[in-house]
This record gives sequence, structure tokens and C-alpha cells, in this order.
Amino acid sequence: MILWKSLKRVLMLVLGIFIAFLSFTTRATIIASIKPIGFIAASIADGLTLVKILLPEGASVHNYALRPSDIKHLQEADLVVWVGPEMESFMKKPLEKLPTQNTIEISQLPGVQSLLLLNKLYKGSKYINPLPNIENHIQLTNHEYRHYHSKYNMHLWMSPDIALQIAIAIHSKLLEYMPENQDQLNANLQYFKASILTMNKTINQQLLPLKDRSYFVFHDAYTYFEKYYSLIPTGYFTINPEIQPGAQRLHYIKMQLLSKKTQCVFTEPQFQPIVVKAISRGTNVRFGTLDPLGTEISISKDSYIKFLLKLSTQYSSCLQED
Repeated sequence: MILWKSLKRVLMLVLGIFIAFLSFTTRATIIASIKPIGFIAASIADGLTLVKILLPEGASVHNYALRPSDIKHLQEADLVVWVGPEMESFMKKPLEKLPTQNTIEISQLPGVQSLLLLNKLYKGSKYINPLPNIENHIQLTNHEYRHYHSKYNMHLWMSPDIALQIAIAIHSKLLEYMPENQDQLNANLQYFKASILTMNKTINQQLLPLKDRSYFVFHDAYTYFEKYYSLIPTGYFTINPEIQPGAQRLHYIKMQLLSKKTQCVFTEPQFQPIVVKAISRGTNVRFGTLDPLGTEISISKDSYIKFLLKLSTQYSSCLQED
């Protein structure tokens, strides 16, 4: 009888450990810093794990401050995926306290390093002022200059190539957590790769006829997308969307709009750029909206594909001729 009770306790203990292990491997929580990163993670984790987004809807990654509940979520997460301190500076200190194996810093991935694009202000080993190329006569404000602290443009999620590298990194990390789900993870990654190829064909058909159109964007968030799909903006209103553009920049933009060469000015749903509407008054320029965070898109297996397809449609809707 005593032997049976002892054996029963051992069996219950083993069963408890097994259940806890299954709970971890099938419900490991992924925290993505921003929604587009969550889109990619959700495609790889589809049917296996939860994906939560740290940045609240409507908040700006440029000035967000973590709440106590955010820090708690980071501490409890099995995997945290973020771009890096150049983008989500508010995450740097909290993540320093987490094991490095629990995080993916996208900008440091080997497959991403070769795909990074230099910021327009960076040349050689130093930053330059004024801006080169299109706006080489426009001086930056001090606030703008200080904000432009990164050697590379960090809106990495806008590149389909980098998105694929992110997906591969998440796939690899989840294989460590749940090797028993290798078949599902492999299938999810293959689905993501195939979806990217199909999406590229659709977007190229939509945007290639528009590659010579002139337009301004609200801020420099779309460089990877534009380079990938052969779009060339005339310029942008500001580097940091939290800061109003300087007088010289606004004068330059106004002259461009009055020249009637610019077809469209794009704003963003996260901000109310009153200055954009004011400076465009008296011109025939069209207004469009580009959403760099996919605000209205729900997290799902296909959300990243929907995100870029919607962005493509937002471009084409404003740039197409009547």
C-alpha cells in the first residue's frame, strides 16, 4: 500500500512536469515591439503560440514610455522581438535585464546586416548637414539633427527581404522552444516565403507604372519599401514626426508643390500634421495616407502580406492619374 502511494506521488509529479512542459512549448508567448514585427511573428507562430504587441494602438515609437505593465509583460515573455535601440529606445534598459537568448534584435541579425540602408544624413564615418541629394540646400533644425542618431534607416519591417530574415530568425528560435512542432513551424515558414513571392508580383504590377511620379511623404519611414519597388519620393516633411519641420524645409516643399510637379502628399494616421495641410493650400496636389504601422490590420497568419498590399494600394490610389 505504501509502495503504491509513493509510486502514485511520483507519477503525479512526472505528469505535472509534463503538463507544465507542454504548456510552455505550446503557449510560449512572443512579444513584438510594434505591430508590423508582430505580423511577421504571427505568420511563423500560427497555430502554435501567442503574439502580443507592446506598443499600444495610436502610440508613437518615437516617444513612447514603458508602463509598469509593459515591463511585466517583457519579463514574462518567452521571446521578445524588436528592431533595436535606435528605433525602440524605450526598450533598451528593460531588455538588458533579460537573457539574450530570449530576445531577437533584428538590426543585429547576420542576414539583415547586409540589407541595411544608410540614413540620408550619413556619409562615410560622420553625419552631414545639410541633407544631400534632393534637399541638399535645406538645413536641419537642431532637434531634427539630434534625432537622426542612427547610421542606418531603422524602419526595417518595410523591406520584404528583411521581413524574410526576421521570419527565419523567429522560426529558428521557436524550434529551440518547441522542437516537437518542427513540421508546423517549417510549414509556416514555407507559407510565408511563398506569400512574399506572390505579394511581390502583385505589388510590382501595381507600382511599376508609377515609379516616375513625384510625391512627398510625411516622414522618412518608407525607404526600404520604396527602394524595393522602385519608387523615388521627392522628399519628406520631417525626420522625426514628433517635430515640426523647419521654415527652410517648408519653403522648399511649398515651391515644389507650386511647381505642379508634385502629384501627391502623404500623411499618416498616427499624427495630425496640420502643417502639411496648411502648406498645401492653394495647390492642386492630392492627399493620401500611408500607415507605416498597419494600424487597422488585425494580427493573423497573413497580416504582414495584407500590410504591404494595403501600403501599395495607398500609394497607387494617390499616384494614379485620373
